[in-house]
Amino acid sequence: MKVVMVGEGAFANKHLDALERIEGIEVDSICGGVQEAVEQVAATRGISHCTLDLAEALARPDVEAAILASPTPIHAAQARQVMQEGKHVLVEIPMADNLADAEDLVRLASDTGVIAMVDHVRRFNPSHQWIHQKVVAGELNVQQMDVQTFFFRRTNTNAKGEPRSWTDHLLWHHACHTVDLFQYQTGGPAADVVALQGPTHPDLGIAMDMTIGLKSDSGALCTLSLSFNNDGPFGTFFRYICDNGTFVANYDDLFTGDGEQIDVSGIDVSTDGIELADREFFAAIREEREPNSSLAQGLEAMRTLDRLERCLGAD
Repeated sequence: MKVVMVGEGAFANKHLDALERIEGIEVDSICGGVQEAVEQVAATRGISHCTLDLAEALARPDVEAAILASPTPIHAAQARQVMQEGKHVLVEIPMADNLADAEDLVRLASDTGVIAMVDHVRRFNPSHQWIHQKVVAGELNVQQMDVQTFFFRRTNTNAKGEPRSWTDHLLWHHACHTVDLFQYQTGGPAADVVALQGPTHPDLGIAMDMTIGLKSDSGALCTLSLSFNNDGPFGTFFRYICDNGTFVANYDDLFTGDGEQIDVSGIDVSTDGIELADREFFAAIREEREPNSSLAQGLEAMRTLDRLERCLGAD
């Protein structure tokens, strides 16, 4: 299956790493925003075609799908372009940076009939899969999720510390991971939401600190702290407080509340959540079925983010 990789940055390269481990997938073209960077990735990866024009990449013979690891502000426009060309699309979170665009994408996916998926990778991380399987089996109930999303980004840089051409956002990007995961693990949309944010950065124009609270219909709580001001390890750290144990998830690793590591190597065919999400995308295309984390399934997270944004507007 020939695919187009859209993006040349940190997460595009994570997807390219994953695709090298998936049989039957060929990256036919890479499309990005900076010519020199796109050419460098293409040369390093042995990708024969590179371009700054998405239409050119999608028009290449036998291309069936695209993976969008491009800047957040253009996700919706590019996803729309891919689907209008009749190609399948996997878009990095968020699918859009506002609810109206997200709803439009879900309608377009339904109208075109293509496989359209948003990469809510936490659904696929073996650590969170382990929790989800226990919840579905009735062996665990989540009582509270305490989550920290911490970075040190007082300048406009990406996950590799390189200059970024667009401004990241704590709510519509980083909170999106946890909002979707909490609703996925508790079985439905948040019944109550609250959000507070700190001062706006004078140059970046975004809040650098944020606190989010969610409550499910079952009474489960989520407390999410986000910061671009934290001087320490980067990433998101999850503590699940359940009726039958406490568990700490760090990306693909899982520990008990006492720090004992839980073996999740047998949960799936890989321990890399990004690879597992990519595998689900291609399996859904081949099997002509809705993927886990389809755009339609991801819409509820967008609705919750919209509610949270309205809370912040009342600050």
